[in-house]
Amino acid sequence: MKLMKPFTGKWRIVEMMVWDQDYVDMEVPGFINIGSNGIERFQLDLVSGDIDGRVEPCGNTPRFEFSWSGQDENDPICGRGWAVIENGELNGRIYLHLADDSALRAIKNR
Repeated sequence: MKLMKPFTGKWRIVEMMVWDQDYVDMEVPGFINIGSNGIERFQLDLVSGDIDGRVEPCGNTPRFEFSWSGQDENDPICGRGWAVIENGELNGRIYLHLADDSALRAIKNR
């Protein structure tokens, strides 16, 4: 649980490599919310879902690795992703199964 603490909270997605910010914020401001048990939700564009994650060592850096399932405009969709904390920001990548993937950068809501 100690490794999970820095990742816990609601993070505002402020940049994605593949999609511009207007797209990310189409329905609500894009976010990833990580609970203390690694379970919570995310939304970007019209894609939203539940995440199930764990903190794993990646070299000397803890890395939050997760799977997710949800919907894209009411169609079922799933995927996976990972994130690390660098300079107080959440940086990582999200994958949509059999579809796109993108790097992301998020800042913690205060």
